[in-house]
Amino acid sequence: MTVRVKICGIRDGAGLDAACVAGADWVGFVFFSRSPRHVTAAQAAPLARRLPHDGPRAIGLFVRPTDDEIRHVLDTVALDGVQIYDTAARAAAIRARFGVKVWLAAGIAARADLPQSCSVDGLVIESRPPAGAQRPGGNARAFDWSLTGGWQAPVPWMLAGGLQPDNVRAAVARSGARAVDVSSGVETAPGIKSPALIREFVRAARSL
Repeated sequence: MTVRVKICGIRDGAGLDAACVAGADWVGFVFFSRSPRHVTAAQAAPLARRLPHDGPRAIGLFVRPTDDEIRHVLDTVALDGVQIYDTAARAAAIRARFGVKVWLAAGIAARADLPQSCSVDGLVIESRPPAGAQRPGGNARAFDWSLTGGWQAPVPWMLAGGLQPDNVRAAVARSGARAVDVSSGVETAPGIKSPALIREFVRAARSL
């Protein structure tokens, strides 16, 4: 099978170019000020314009955004979709209001947490944030990948959280994921992407 790959938290041309050369399917821009990978719409716009026509698609990550925040980014940055950290109802409302593809992030700790229905275009499955976390998402922590084995997902889904070049192959094999999302796992420091690690990650993800 061909595993699709998203490189999230792109902040500069070197990371963007590395994702393109490696053959990533998506690149992610984080519009959340508390993240070390945060970019403004003005910073992301020229990066999105650099993407080749046949290259990765641009995804914007938002955490409990207002409509005005989403509208400002969409008016400034050429995005192909958005990744939302909020309730399922809010994600569906964003999809209806803006007519954009929406992926909903879902943190899980047990098989019972896996969504059985979904009213948006896709799901990002990752571990629940630890107690006291200042940021949503997997926070570079993996969950038991076998929890998704045999899951009849209601929409396409992507595995995230704690993935690195040296474990993504095992993660794909155990979880059954057809797409993976990495951010800190291809960095040399928070927010600093490594072109070499990006290449290694994409190669490893597709090595099964």
